[in-house]
Amino acid sequence: MLSSLKTSYKAATGEDYKVDCPPRDPAPESGEGLDATDADEDFVDPWTVQTSSAKGIDYDKLIVRFGSSKIDKELVNRIERATGQRPHRFLRRGIFFSHRDMHQILDAYENKKPFYLYTGRGPSSEAMHVGHLIPFIFTKWLQDVFNVPLVIQMTDDEKYLWKDLTLDQAYGYAVENAKDIIACGFDINKTFIFSDLDYMGMSPGFYKNVVKIQKHVTFNQVKGIFGFTDSDCIGKISFPAIQAAPSFSNSFPQIFRDRTDVQCLIPCAIDQDPYFRMTRDVAPRIGYPKPALLHSTFFPALQGAQTKMSASDPNSSIFLTDTAKQIKTKVNKHAFSGGRDTVEEHRQFGGNCDVDVSFMYLTFFLEDDDKLEQIRRDYTSGAMLTGELKKELIEVLQPLIAEHQARRKEVTDEIVKEFMTPRKLSYDFQ
Repeated sequence: MLSSLKTSYKAATGEDYKVDCPPRDPAPESGEGLDATDADEDFVDPWTVQTSSAKGIDYDKLIVRFGSSKIDKELVNRIERATGQRPHRFLRRGIFFSHRDMHQILDAYENKKPFYLYTGRGPSSEAMHVGHLIPFIFTKWLQDVFNVPLVIQMTDDEKYLWKDLTLDQAYGYAVENAKDIIACGFDINKTFIFSDLDYMGMSPGFYKNVVKIQKHVTFNQVKGIFGFTDSDCIGKISFPAIQAAPSFSNSFPQIFRDRTDVQCLIPCAIDQDPYFRMTRDVAPRIGYPKPALLHSTFFPALQGAQTKMSASDPNSSIFLTDTAKQIKTKVNKHAFSGGRDTVEEHRQFGGNCDVDVSFMYLTFFLEDDDKLEQIRRDYTSGAMLTGELKKELIEVLQPLIAEHQARRKEVTDEIVKEFMTPRKLSYDFQ
């Protein structure tokens, strides 16, 4: 019991327990804060997202716990001034809500200094769902407005370690998922997609950085950050170094040669932040710049915002392979409603947009701000019924997914191979 309590103390504080020595205030980028200590607190780690609130995770509390910075109106305005482009709806609506060192990236951009983008995907199944598109939709916008190179890591090795998959299955899922990612419209001249299983064996620069990171992170640290136990396989314990390595430009000598000074910007969901808190802690010790981050909220399951979507539950998600009929059925049957029990009550008291999943999905995918606000007002006042709100969502999702499917059909094996071939990318910084 004492051993268990000491492990819990370490996970909560990032420090070993010492008698008569109260814990210090946690450092902003230490590994604590992953699990909640109170039963009513949100739980967020790279594999599990849970909250007891129908509104979803309390992101303001998460910012405090993780020690990141809120994306405020001032930062959104600065991005608009720097790029000369209207901010993406994900920024306008707080879907990307938290950051680390984004001002530093903008300083670099305004001073004509280089940076690159890095994001990733853990290929756990052949079909991706709409929630998986969120970081890629936003990364595509960032690539376009900043005109910078991008690397996309397919962590098929991670999925082999964590899931009941063979190596061939994990790699096959990586290739299939790459087709959906390519269908988002990335520029082939500025984008390198790589499978860990494939790339690490052919890139000495990448593996050297993995080893450097591994040397500077202790087993105690990864236990504190990720909650690993003595019964976890050693592959899991060493994996965080592999997800950290693309944050450093000389992991890609074919793109950046031996340059170590090109800073990295990582758009990702907030549950991936523990990996990069670790990375930012290690970076100065091995002579590299800390990566900057932009964090997104979670895309809720159809059944409600208490968890994120699951690729293993077909009714929790709208998949990119779903037909128009399947989309309609899933939304009508499974999308959690913020409406009242009867039409009369709904007309009188109105619906609750804060918990209504159809409205949440519209905030992600409906481009028109004015129309979204009108829907909010109509639903809240009771003028719009739940069935009408679901119809609005269906009319947004059906063409969006049909268009994605059409683009994906055009992605040939040859195109995938070209995206996944290590090569020089097009960029104009010196």
